[in-house]
Amino acid sequence: MTITDAVFFDTDKLIEGRTVKLTYNGTLVENGASEIYVHFGFGLLWDNLQELKLEKVGDAYETEITLISSENINFCFRDGENNWDNNNAQNYTAPISKVEITVAKVDSTAIEVPRLKKGYLLMKKIKLAFYKTVVFLSNTFTGEWKKKKAKDV
Repeated sequence: MTITDAVFFDTDKLIEGRTVKLTYNGTLVENGASEIYVHFGFGLLWDNLQELKLEKVGDAYETEITLISSENINFCFRDGENNWDNNNAQNYTAPISKVEITVAKVDSTAIEVPRLKKGYLLMKKIKLAFYKTVVFLSNTFTGEWKKKKAKDV
């Protein structure tokens, strides 16, 4: 986002909660300042007022600012000699956007589990009953049930 040719951010849109890089290459740099500070606050009343020293990177100065929830950021610059660049007494300002939240609609259709047919379940029950009857009668005639009882005691 470009504020002027000499003041810009590293993003097209300022969004609350994000950290952005501010680059300055304005009047104070042209006048040979060796130290530059950004004086900034948020909203109409410059809430959360702060001042950060910018680092020299090539011909410009840069710093990172974490944006808080507000309508805008207001800022101006000063050098180590207390000379100010305040955009001709208007200060620099940039709007801050709210975080965009996207809500996705989830399909709530239940997955249908295929039911077993009644005939299939009935056949299973009949086969199990037949198996138990055969085993019981077999053990009864051969005396196996007595042996198993004696082992349990």
